[in-house]
Amino acid sequence: MRLAVFASGSGTNFEAIYDICCRQTHVLDIALLFCDNPHAYVCTRAKKLGVPLEVFSPCDFATRADYEQALVALCKRYKIDFVALAGYMRILHKPMLDAFPQKIINIHPALLPSFPGATAIADAFAAKVKISGVTVHYIDEGIDTGTVISQVQVPRFDDDTIDSFEARIHEAEHLLYPSVLIKIACKSTFDTDELVSA
Repeated sequence: MRLAVFASGSGTNFEAIYDICCRQTHVLDIALLFCDNPHAYVCTRAKKLGVPLEVFSPCDFATRADYEQALVALCKRYKIDFVALAGYMRILHKPMLDAFPQKIINIHPALLPSFPGATAIADAFAAKVKISGVTVHYIDEGIDTGTVISQVQVPRFDDDTIDSFEARIHEAEHLLYPSVLIKIACKSTFDTDELVSA
């Protein structure tokens, strides 16, 4: 399976996917790392790992639709089968969703539907929940509203700081995301119900 990873930040989930799925199990090929931020550290990670890197921003295009059409063309050029969002901080819209139906997934640092959005970890910590977690879900046109594929719980301890809590969430992300991608890559055909129950 030829995978594209879309990222906007430091790239820890990208590297976790590479380490487990490419180095250890060899079940998929990260054929492309796309980043919308030329200054993001994930670009450095991709270069070090020898993963093909493409970078451009919506600011380079006249309209959002033009940007998304460029994303579709990019994925077609790299013969991408599946897309994993890993800290990609933009909402995908109809052009990408139509080009890759049920083939774009995201990882979110909370147990959806609780705490959607970009500040999920801080929101869960501030709410003093005893259990938070991590969710892998399909992408739709909403914000963290797509069908859930898999979740794992992460406890919040009484003596946690925001930093220790966040570190535990990220550790869970780095295990869950590769495991879901391995399941997807090992199935020549799959459906949502099968993955949701996996």
